[in-house]
Amino acid sequence: MFANVTLVSRWCLLLVLCVPVLAGLVGVLFPALGYFPAIGANAFSADVFATLFALPDVWQMMALSLFTGLGSTLLAVLAAFCILAAFYQSSLLGKIQGVLSPFLVFPHAAAAIALLFVLSPSGIFAALGTRLSGYLSYVFTSLFVNETPLINETALPASTGGALLYDDIGLGVLLALSLKELPFIMLMTLSVMSQPLVKKKLTGYVNVGTALGYSPIASFFKLVLPTIFSQIKLPILAVLVFATSNVEIPLIFGPNSPSTLAVAIMHWFNHIDLSMRLLASSAAVVQVAVSAVAVLLFLGIERMVNYMGKRSLSKGNRYFADKAFRPCGVAVIALYIILICAVIYTVVAYSVAKQWNFPLLVPGGATLLHWNTATSALATPLINTLLLGLLVSTTALVLVIFTLESEQLKPAHAYASNIFSLSLFLPLLVPGVAFLYGLVWLQQLVFQNAVWFHTFIAHMVYVVPYVFLSMAVAYRKFDNRYAMVAQSLGKTPWQVFYHVKLPSLFNAILVAWALGLAISFSQYLPTLLASGGTLPTITTEAVASVAGSSTRLTAVYVIIQAILPLIGFIIAWYIPVFTMRKRGRQFPMTDKLTSVSADALQKKPKANIKTRTKRV
Repeated sequence: MFANVTLVSRWCLLLVLCVPVLAGLVGVLFPALGYFPAIGANAFSADVFATLFALPDVWQMMALSLFTGLGSTLLAVLAAFCILAAFYQSSLLGKIQGVLSPFLVFPHAAAAIALLFVLSPSGIFAALGTRLSGYLSYVFTSLFVNETPLINETALPASTGGALLYDDIGLGVLLALSLKELPFIMLMTLSVMSQPLVKKKLTGYVNVGTALGYSPIASFFKLVLPTIFSQIKLPILAVLVFATSNVEIPLIFGPNSPSTLAVAIMHWFNHIDLSMRLLASSAAVVQVAVSAVAVLLFLGIERMVNYMGKRSLSKGNRYFADKAFRPCGVAVIALYIILICAVIYTVVAYSVAKQWNFPLLVPGGATLLHWNTATSALATPLINTLLLGLLVSTTALVLVIFTLESEQLKPAHAYASNIFSLSLFLPLLVPGVAFLYGLVWLQQLVFQNAVWFHTFIAHMVYVVPYVFLSMAVAYRKFDNRYAMVAQSLGKTPWQVFYHVKLPSLFNAILVAWALGLAISFSQYLPTLLASGGTLPTITTEAVASVAGSSTRLTAVYVIIQAILPLIGFIIAWYIPVFTMRKRGRQFPMTDKLTSVSADALQKKPKANIKTRTKRV
């Protein structure tokens, strides 16, 4: 019976992942071909695509999306590999992961707003730049300040904008995306490297490389990275697709004339003229093509790097640009530390500042007026955010745990397992702006007034893959010998699952649940589209505040948006500490099975002799 329940959960998980994405693609393809009965368009034609490509800026939008997406992914991957190459054999790796964790749980919208505070023409870095002297001040302020000051009474060429903010080629968007996605790539790589079989294999490779005289960095790039790259390629491609179709960061941080294609799609879809939805649908289909081109370019770069790596291996060099990669890894960590400190100081200071005139480094006076205003206005969005996050994360966690259990009770064939792995990344490999608009179109035909249900499904599509990736590593590392001992004592699969596996995996379950909360809290476009703007959350209000609210009130929104996922992870970290004190009373069967399995597996003859002596 329990095995059948887990099998049903596996199918439910597949439906949650595949049906909304495929239905959304169909729903966006029909309007792209001119079929939209709501406005009287009942015939299929290619005129919509002709209208789209006739726009003067559409090719620039496509190029901007491709450049920022592919460039940010390559930069994040290179930076992550530099960090791992420099510190993968060091005890500092755990501390580095702790430094990068704030950016991992930080929502994309909040991260973009926080970086906007720091890198804006009136931000803390620009204020520091004005206090420098000479041409160093010119070089520093040209990155952040719109107008170049006079230096030594000589007028230098004025710039129309800072090089990292609202620039025409999207350097600011590229930097912000790479800073946000690097911690995720690090997490996926470390998860693969921590798997028991992979870890044992890598340890052997590194020992052989050390014995042959290879440096640690050369061992990483020539022995470790080729072993694990095939397992992290799919997450990297998911990051690439997300970067090419992201809305929040280009909307807040990027150019507006023209914008990226994803931002233009959002504006066209939300236009008051319903005929613009045809243009938005055709652009969404084009966005899929842009993401596909980015994936093909990345695979081509991978092939080229693989070819060059094989040639480097044949030469037998014991070093691999050690003098470049190690400083690069240290520089990336230093950049993150500086940015985190600057972001925390700037956002907190803005939230309590009466006024903060440029170029002062300290605000003039403090007040709680902005906090009072925000808390009174965010009561409903906060309740919506918490309820939606709890429902989505808990449901996703239950489905994922039962699905992972079904892999052991009723394992699928290799072909079916590959299909399931592909479907798991389907929502991440298909641009959200492509299927979400089509999904909204279909939702208007079915259950039109079920706003909560539509938003719940839209969040589940994005939360389930991340919860599965987080939970699968710990679940597959579980020592099944404990389950075998429990089964030998006559316990049913449900009893083994409830009394043995769940208590043993309690920490990992809470971390996966907290990650699901963080992902749900950060969803901007799915919430905005699925609810039609009628279900406000903290994230939607924070993004809206950038355009029409004061800087100090926006800073309060950013702090609240950052605190919510942090609370979830604090609960996940500290609840096990309290439950461990009562574990003997709460899970007596687990302790009994643990002691019995330890005796049986480790074969302690002395304990058996003492037992027999007592019986005699």
